[in-house]
Amino acid sequence: MEIKKINILGVGISEIDMKSALSQMENLILEKKRGYICVCPNHTIMESQKDPKLRDIVNSADMVTPDGMSIVLATKLLGHRKVNQVTGTDLMLAFSELSSKKGYTHFYYGGANGVPERLAEKMLKRFQNLKIVGTYSPPFRELTEEEDKAIIEMINNAKPDVVWVGLGMPKQELWIGKHFGLINAPIMIGVGAAFDFISGRKKRAPKWMQRMGLEWLYRLIQEPKRLWRRNLYHPIFFFKLFLQISGLKKFSIRN
Repeated sequence: MEIKKINILGVGISEIDMKSALSQMENLILEKKRGYICVCPNHTIMESQKDPKLRDIVNSADMVTPDGMSIVLATKLLGHRKVNQVTGTDLMLAFSELSSKKGYTHFYYGGANGVPERLAEKMLKRFQNLKIVGTYSPPFRELTEEEDKAIIEMINNAKPDVVWVGLGMPKQELWIGKHFGLINAPIMIGVGAAFDFISGRKKRAPKWMQRMGLEWLYRLIQEPKRLWRRNLYHPIFFFKLFLQISGLKKFSIRN
């Protein structure tokens, strides 16, 4: 079933909550088609405005989840009341729990050296019946054509239902766009920092901060040098949203 999308500054955000997101993922697997999902904070929306290729990849996704309370607030200001936050970490945990009961298989691609293996260990401790069919941490450089072909073959031979990609935005979205149609998994999904959070490499914000939409602040305090530029997007995002809501500027989902 096709999910309605909400135009936020030219990016289509799926009108979903966690329950409908899980249902959509199951549908993609059961239909045995190849698709992909993008997890979308306002950082992705702002980067998509500068990069038409990234925007096209995100807007062509089967589902684009609202990752962050700023996105949820934006959907509500645009008149959509059914949207709830669906972060990459929460979706990965929730679908892994469902998979441990239904037998869906998983491949972890990305993260620093050793991270996908630690992620697998943590997941198996949490969900004992979870089926993880492979892990791979790519080098921090562009892959050769031969290396890329070998990775595609490795993933396809493992026959996962879901390929979780943890390369960070926009690298993971561009990787998914490049490999869509080459990797045979029903779902590819970029989940960014989820690999680090679940593996224990980095600490996630407390629940109360997550509920209040302050996870971005917690991460900024943890990694100010890496994230300060990204957080400059917040006021720009809401200014542009005001322009969209007021009708002063139009943003098209189509490139």
